[in-house]
Amino acid sequence: MPVGPTTRRRQLGADLRRLRDRKGLTLEEAGARVGISKATLSRYETKEGTVKWPVVDALCREYGAPDQERELLVDLAKGARVQGWWHSLADPIPESMNLMLTLEDEVVREDHYACMYVPGLLQTRAYAEAVHRASEMRCTEEEIHHMVDIRMKRQDLLTRTDPPHIWAVIDEAVIRRVVGGRDVMREQLKYLSSQASQPHVTVQVLPFKAGAHAAAVGSFVILGGPVPELDVVYVDIIGGGLFMEKPPELARYRLAFEYLRAQALDIDLSASFLDQICGEL
Repeated sequence: MPVGPTTRRRQLGADLRRLRDRKGLTLEEAGARVGISKATLSRYETKEGTVKWPVVDALCREYGAPDQERELLVDLAKGARVQGWWHSLADPIPESMNLMLTLEDEVVREDHYACMYVPGLLQTRAYAEAVHRASEMRCTEEEIHHMVDIRMKRQDLLTRTDPPHIWAVIDEAVIRRVVGGRDVMREQLKYLSSQASQPHVTVQVLPFKAGAHAAAVGSFVILGGPVPELDVVYVDIIGGGLFMEKPPELARYRLAFEYLRAQALDIDLSASFLDQICGEL
């Protein structure tokens, strides 16, 4: 899968920090050598905002980076200016969604735990509309349709030549909660089953009988980058979402997802259970 602009930017920041540490320079010392402030260099390393490739080139030379590595980092700096498809939308989108779309456009895998609704990448349009109407009480119909259009566009991720692997552990409450009425829910469960038959989509159901489990705090997604150090966890909260990328946070959620996969029904039993619930509707 091609490396996207945000992944490039995050990788660039991590590499610049590594090279500076190896050289034994402070932010102030390194910045002074190339004519930028301590605050600007800190921003470069913390992966925030835009970067200028000539500055990256100069930093690499000061740090004594080999030519091949310097050229690679300059290419990363140039590629970090590319913008995704959602930036061309006429209507604005929430900042948390902008970050989610940016990260999701570059993932190699997504690990979902869903305790309330079917993950957005696996929703039908009718189901997504019902979810948005329930959760966005003050939105107009036009705004709801705009948000649903974006959600449907996100699903293009699954039809790429080299799509990411989606692994979804879905609580039984999700497939028993009738969202949008019986017809909408039946269609949703059939669609979920059909998607689960794709080689890059894995669906497991976490049944009520599993009892207490590792993610009682709520739904989350682990957005997997090309290397584990670039993973990000997204946690649903009212009004948006929370993104976490510190190693201890990532470790906790990775471990929780491993436990959830172990507690859930296996793939075949999950498929049978989905068919059973669909038949009951």
